[in-house]
Parts: sequence; C-alpha cells; structure tokens
Amino acid sequence: MAYLSSVAASARGPVSLRASLFALPSLGQMMALARQRRALADLPAERLDDIGLTATQARAEARRPFWDAPRVWRC
Repeated sequence: MAYLSSVAASARGPVSLRASLFALPSLGQMMALARQRRALADLPAERLDDIGLTATQARAEARRPFWDAPRVWRC
C-alpha cells in the first residue's frame, strides 16, 4: 500500500508542474501586452481622458515590462 501511495504522489508531480505552466501567460499574450502598453504611451491626452487615465498613469503602465502581466493571468 505504501508503494501505491508513493507512485500516486510522484504521478501528481509532473501534472502539477504542467498545470502551473499552463497558468502562465503565453508568449503571444505577453507580446500583445507589450504592444498595447506601447500604444497606450502614444495616446493623446483626450483619448486618455476617455478611458479615465492621466498621462502620468499611462506612462507608468507603459514602462512596465511585458512579463509583468495583470493579476488575472496569474494563479
């Protein structure tokens, strides 16, 4: 019985790792995020006002690195 428990425990290891890798944002998502942040930095003040951001907030968001993904992408 102890053998079966250890086999079951080791079988969960790779699955857990695989599941955690799927929780990471994909390369495509990170590239899209980088594009969106660059576009945000280029928006005029009128457009920033439309979306409720100040120029300072937009610059701060645009400076964030692409791997600094939104919390909803993380587990």
